[in-house]
Formats: sequence, structure tokens, C-alpha cells
Amino acid sequence: MALLCGGVAWAAPAPFTACSGYECSRRDSVTLSDAQWQEVRALFTPAAASAHEERANLQRAVARMEQMVGAQNGTYADLGGNVAGGGTPGQMDCIDESTNTTTYLELFQRDGLLRWHEVQERAQRDKWIIDVHWTAVIRDMHSGQRYAVDSWFLDNGQPPYIQKLEDWLDKKDFTEQHE
Repeated sequence: MALLCGGVAWAAPAPFTACSGYECSRRDSVTLSDAQWQEVRALFTPAAASAHEERANLQRAVARMEQMVGAQNGTYADLGGNVAGGGTPGQMDCIDESTNTTTYLELFQRDGLLRWHEVQERAQRDKWIIDVHWTAVIRDMHSGQRYAVDSWFLDNGQPPYIQKLEDWLDKKDFTEQHE
């Protein structure tokens, strides 16, 4: 049953797949309730007045999605990076994280929650075998600027880093955020 918000029904998205286990070796079907989806939608209300504000909303929404999904597929205790939780059930690598984050972003986009950005293909840096890293990507529809949305560095449920894609590709520190 869909929840009513201002007289309009906002049903949760259809079940979707969430990855874990490194390189998406484990794929679980995840279902959000209408109440959970309404909680996510509320993070975009009121609608962002700028692209910068929408990126802040995206950080909160991705973090909340990680918490909700983690409770269902066992990734709730995922630690940032690969080393800290290596080999522990529910631990994810950057392939899992970037795939899941892209899925969440696509869900937001499909529901009309993104006014300033559109979801892009994931990006990869250091294409050699050592130090390969993946991220989800969004593009500011007004400026054309692309941004990395990277949750891999942080524990499950923490707001992901959002950084200009060229800075992410150059491995600039996340504290060097430039608008």
C-alpha cells in the first residue's frame, strides 16, 4: 500500500539488487517498504534550490539507503576501505559500493527526486591491476560538471564523499572540495 503525501501516493520502488562480497560476488534482492521510501524522499524536501544543496541531500539519502539495505543484506557493519574489514561477512569493495550507490542514485532519479543532476556511468581510475578504484558519478545538468559519489572510504551509513570527478581522478584529498 502506497503512502499518501499531500494527497499523492508515493510507493516504494520495485525490489532491486544490492551487491556485496567483493566484485559483486553476492547479489541480494532488496525491498524497501513504502514508509522507508517516504523517509528517503523526505531527505529531498523541500526541493533543493541549487546543485550544491542537492549534492548535500544526495549524501544524506545515500547514507540512509546504505543503512536500510545493510539491515537486509548484512552489510550494516561494512567498514570503510578494504583492509579494516577484509574477509568479514558483509564487507564491500569499491565495485560493490559504486554499483550500489549508482543503483540508489538511479532510484532517486526515476522517482523525480533529482532536479539538478543526472546519473552517469561509473568511473574508474588507475586502470592498472594495483590501486584500481571505482566510483558512482553524477553530472550537474546546468554546468555539465561531473562529480564522483564515493562511499567506499567510509563505514556503512556514512554520507559519501562527493568531489569533482577530475579531482577524484587526480586522487586529491576529499578535504580539498572546490565548488
